[in-house]
Amino acid sequence: MKSCILLLAAALLALSGCTTLGPDYEKPEVPVPDNWRVPLKTAEQISNIEWWKAFGDPVLNDLVEEALAHNQDLRVAAARLLEYAARVDVARAGLYPQLGYGVNASRLQASRNSLNGVPAGNSRVGDDFLASLNVGWELDFWGRIARSTEAARANLLAAEYGRRSVILSVVSAVATGYLSLRSLDRQLEIARATLARRGESVALFEEQFRGGVISELELAQVRSEYQAAAVLIPTIERQIAQTENALSLLIGRNPGEITRGKAVGELVLPGIPADIPSEVLQRRPDILQAEQNLVAANALIGVARAEYFPHISLSGMLGLASADLSSLLNGASGIWNLGAAAGGTIFSGGAVDAQVRISEAARQQALHAYIRTVQTAFVEVNDALIASRKSREILAAVRLQVEASRSYARFAQMRYEEGYVSYMEVLDAERSLFDAELDYTRKEAEVHAALVAVYKALGGGWVTDLEQELNRQDFAAKGKPADEWKERLTPEKTSPFASMP
Repeated sequence: MKSCILLLAAALLALSGCTTLGPDYEKPEVPVPDNWRVPLKTAEQISNIEWWKAFGDPVLNDLVEEALAHNQDLRVAAARLLEYAARVDVARAGLYPQLGYGVNASRLQASRNSLNGVPAGNSRVGDDFLASLNVGWELDFWGRIARSTEAARANLLAAEYGRRSVILSVVSAVATGYLSLRSLDRQLEIARATLARRGESVALFEEQFRGGVISELELAQVRSEYQAAAVLIPTIERQIAQTENALSLLIGRNPGEITRGKAVGELVLPGIPADIPSEVLQRRPDILQAEQNLVAANALIGVARAEYFPHISLSGMLGLASADLSSLLNGASGIWNLGAAAGGTIFSGGAVDAQVRISEAARQQALHAYIRTVQTAFVEVNDALIASRKSREILAAVRLQVEASRSYARFAQMRYEEGYVSYMEVLDAERSLFDAELDYTRKEAEVHAALVAVYKALGGGWVTDLEQELNRQDFAAKGKPADEWKERLTPEKTSPFASMP
């Protein structure tokens, strides 16, 4: 009998790993636009730089660094990466024999009145001691464990790319928030300066009204313009405080004030190309993550199909058993067993078929999600490029409007002083200038936001570099190499004994 079991074990070892059920992954073909006008090299250089540094504001650079070090979403993503690295270890552990141990000591009393009761005069109380080593190994004959490991590796990569997406979002949000904050600061300066000028006018007109020089209607109009500027100031101050709070959250602080750097007008406006080749978008983290989700879903089809076939396993036990603890280590106390088992499903009410259909439907969902992610990337890049280009054109037009409004205000003041027009025309000119200056500052913020959107849509190699640097920092704190988790991505043989003769 022993020789038969050993022969069966040898045969199963030879066959182990020869079959892997389920489809092998093939990268899907996704149609891409063919009207790209920017050389790849140029676009790669643009998308690879740490673009926020191009604005030339050291405070913005410091805020981005602080966010990368303390943002809680990034810490969650880092912990998720470690979780999925451990899940790979769990999945691939099934490829290897599992060794365990057992120790048992018991004392029992038998019945004299049962069918097999203890005869009178014999002791009814007995002891039992057992110490054993147990080994069990499921032979991955159909590739179930291999496919599970493949899916776990894909999920690990998806977690890595997910972390890159968080890096991209955090950096973009910090840059957008800071640039918006500087724009609001400028709007507040304009509103306060306007309020101060109108306050002087109110004081002057009140004196003239008391002297009977002007009517109450003219005084009311001047006061109305003053209050219009006064109402705007707390609105802008509220927006500034809320923007500071949002930035504080992004950089991992409690709500509070944010240090300012260069004024919005002093910031450098980096240039961008008119179009981007499709190859650059292949590095977008969300596209890479969607593809790994597809890889995982594809592998799980094999896991589901393996349930049609029996689970084949080997088991063994070596130990000592004795009714007396003092004789437990004697040679006569030795026990062992060796066995092979196979078990599977004959009828499950359609559960196995349903699970296969579930996995196939999940793969279709992942496939369409991947295609949609790619298509969304092209839409986002095109939208961002159009928004950036047109927002600059709008800004140029508003700049001319501001210049014209300044001229109008200057000439209106001159004509009023010369007595050709009433002060109402001066008020109208100043109102137009005030509105144009505020509009210009807002449009300038839109240009900055559109530029950030372009770089966010491109992805770029800088995300990978930052993610690797964060890995080094995270694992250095744990005394491990930065790429320690990437060892899980190396496929091993289905059976650790597959290369044995």
